[in-house]
Amino acid sequence: MRLPVLAALAVLTACGGIAGCATTAAAPDAVKPAVSAPKTAPRTSGAAAAYSPRGMVASANPLATEAGLRVLREGGSAVDAAVAVQAVLGLVEPQSSGLGGGSFMVFYDARTGKVTAYDGRETAPAAATPALFLGDDGKPVSFIAAVLSGRSTGVPGAVAMLAQAQKEYGAIGWDRLFLDAEKLADQGFVVSPRLASMINGRSPQGQTPDATAYFTKPGGQRYQAGETLKNPAYAATVRRLAAEGPSALYEGPLAQAIVAKLHEGERPSAMTLADLKAYKPRSDDALCRPWKVYTVCVPNPSSSGVSLLQALLMLEHTDISRRNRNDPIAWTQIAEAERVMYADRDRYVGDPGKVSVPVEGLLEPAYVKARARLIGETAGPAPSFGLPKGAPRVGPDSTIEPGGTTHFVIVDAAGNVVSMTTTVESIFGSGRMVGGFFLNNQLTDFNFAPTDKDGLPGANAVAGGKRPRSSMSPVVVLDGKGKFLAAVGSPGGSAILSYNLKAMVGVFDWGLSMQEAVALPNLVARGDTFSGEVGRFGPELTAALQARGVMVKEGQNENSGLHGVIVREGGVLEGGADPRREGVAKGLE
Repeated sequence: MRLPVLAALAVLTACGGIAGCATTAAAPDAVKPAVSAPKTAPRTSGAAAAYSPRGMVASANPLATEAGLRVLREGGSAVDAAVAVQAVLGLVEPQSSGLGGGSFMVFYDARTGKVTAYDGRETAPAAATPALFLGDDGKPVSFIAAVLSGRSTGVPGAVAMLAQAQKEYGAIGWDRLFLDAEKLADQGFVVSPRLASMINGRSPQGQTPDATAYFTKPGGQRYQAGETLKNPAYAATVRRLAAEGPSALYEGPLAQAIVAKLHEGERPSAMTLADLKAYKPRSDDALCRPWKVYTVCVPNPSSSGVSLLQALLMLEHTDISRRNRNDPIAWTQIAEAERVMYADRDRYVGDPGKVSVPVEGLLEPAYVKARARLIGETAGPAPSFGLPKGAPRVGPDSTIEPGGTTHFVIVDAAGNVVSMTTTVESIFGSGRMVGGFFLNNQLTDFNFAPTDKDGLPGANAVAGGKRPRSSMSPVVVLDGKGKFLAAVGSPGGSAILSYNLKAMVGVFDWGLSMQEAVALPNLVARGDTFSGEVGRFGPELTAALQARGVMVKEGQNENSGLHGVIVREGGVLEGGADPRREGVAKGLE
């Protein structure tokens, strides 16, 4: 048995001068793993993490982390804090998530031990057809043309999902949860280096009239890092949400503005006010499976959490736990597991409300074992999809999944936990703004081609009212007694599954520290493509991987942004954030 910790995945040690960012202290020697193991994780020199016995917030921006902590200090629950964190992230990290987007949340109830999955994924308008992204010639339009059109936006789900969860598990008033976002929008916030790079980047969504008007100063120059950006329209929106509840977004002036905005330009949306009013989030028992001596819980489809579980279970049939981070065979095993995982995911995962998803078949032990036989010490031909029990007859998938997502983890004083991945899809979503926030382009997560050459529809084909498949897979891990042990997740488009898998292997199988696991090179293997961080692998390991057929090339994936919390001995929480981004974890004092 290896170190039983999923990931607090290393805190960013420098805050870049952003207001509200506190430097975390070094780990006290008394803080040890929750369960002893033959091989404990060594401490990483210079690594920083946040520690607290009372509560924790780990998010992608220090201002959002502080908003969550403010709610926890007032006696709010983890779900209450999640509302505050999302409201601030939508303002200070608009390239990644917002009120106009969607999300998945896995929630652990400390009182009952129940793990619930909330689905706030966007839906296509009721009038959407499989030809949504086909041109006049019957062929799929270009991806960018689709993104910038009104047709790319689904009915936003994040606000409705959070409102449902807060109604069930909130401890303070809804109207108290938007104070930080309102103040920052009114008074202004400091533009972070990452946001500045997006504002001044080349993404088409950043060049739209709405984005240009928002991100351009009176003198005609775009905002730079360290400058103060105000958003009075966003302040007005969150004031309305605080006063009226989620209906402020789904009915009335804001809803009318959303519909009007989506009907502008070429390829207008079919979305109506009735579509917005009819939106309902989903909630159910999380999808949980035993893994090693623990239980891993993820959201149900249309999340791809089932695929992450499949990969973890397949790797149990290898000797990866006897290897280490410098072993090219170990990385080859990860790559091969990913290729099998994606082959099955791309074929079968979709909205279970519209298509049959063979969840039980994909996780059935005999099927997992059979698929694990494809994992060797060298890279073979790209694997095809398997035939699990209950597999429907569906066509191939060609979905494009860009990145523009974020993840946060919250643990409150009562021990309740939120692990939530949230997104507007691409950078700044569709580039269209209403009420100071960007609208998503989630419907481009559908397969553009409605059928294959034989007329067979894919599992992720467009349909009215359907949720597009998502790679978002927030994780909660329970110990052998069914108590909360860890939570983690990451942005990254389709690479989310690879990032989460890598972190779990690093900590659970290789006994690495949290910082070491986060700093491991990212490797995303899908089909014949091996996309990775060549610089982090280094020339020797890269050459060794290539000798085994893993032809790693510098990736074009969105960087990982892992955030997590783990429980150490004595109930001390350790939180952390991926050093590739600007996130910070901070404990409740």
